[in-house]
Amino acid sequence: MVTHIIHRGLAKKNFKENTLKSFNYCFKKKYGVETDLRCTKDNKIVCFHDFNLKSKFKINKFLKNICYDELKRISKKENLEVPLLKDLIKLSKNKRFLLLELKPLFNKSNLVNLINNIKKLKKYGLISFKEKNLKNLYKINKNLKLGLLISSTSNLKHIKRKSKLKHVKFIVLEKKFLPAKKISKIKKNIFYYTIKTKDLFNKYKDNKNLIFENL
Repeated sequence: MVTHIIHRGLAKKNFKENTLKSFNYCFKKKYGVETDLRCTKDNKIVCFHDFNLKSKFKINKFLKNICYDELKRISKKENLEVPLLKDLIKLSKNKRFLLLELKPLFNKSNLVNLINNIKKLKKYGLISFKEKNLKNLYKINKNLKLGLLISSTSNLKHIKRKSKLKHVKFIVLEKKFLPAKKISKIKKNIFYYTIKTKDLFNKYKDNKNLIFENL
């Protein structure tokens, strides 16, 4: 079954990334969402891309060094409230696919917290460019749906080798690999990021899992 996911909830150009309003729109359109996960100082898991608040909120603070209440106050002031992962899960009502990217390397406590957050989810994937996150999650629970994000600079040999690892249940490739016929010989499920044109989306939507935005 082909599954399409909206990147950071960016269904339209005027939407704000990783917000409940954007996520809710995606769910109403019957799409799943991809989002970024980070942890605050008080170990709350939030949907936020950057490691610093400077770009989004003009405040030079590292997200990992502030507590969630402060982050919530700052983000609400800009009408861009940063949601908790549990808020996104509640909003999804266990009906839509959630592709959850671990941005930094999570410590064991935060990994356990993450697993507790998602324990009732049916449609999800935990992904990361940092393979150690997947290895550590696998050590805790071998049944988790774990996906390795692979960079666009990787070659086919590298992709094949990584796809065979026991802690890698599926892989996530850059869109440049969409036309590669040899990729189709990989037996594990594959997602492709990030599709930004209607032509490309329409070309592959019937037989590829696409992570897309602004279409």
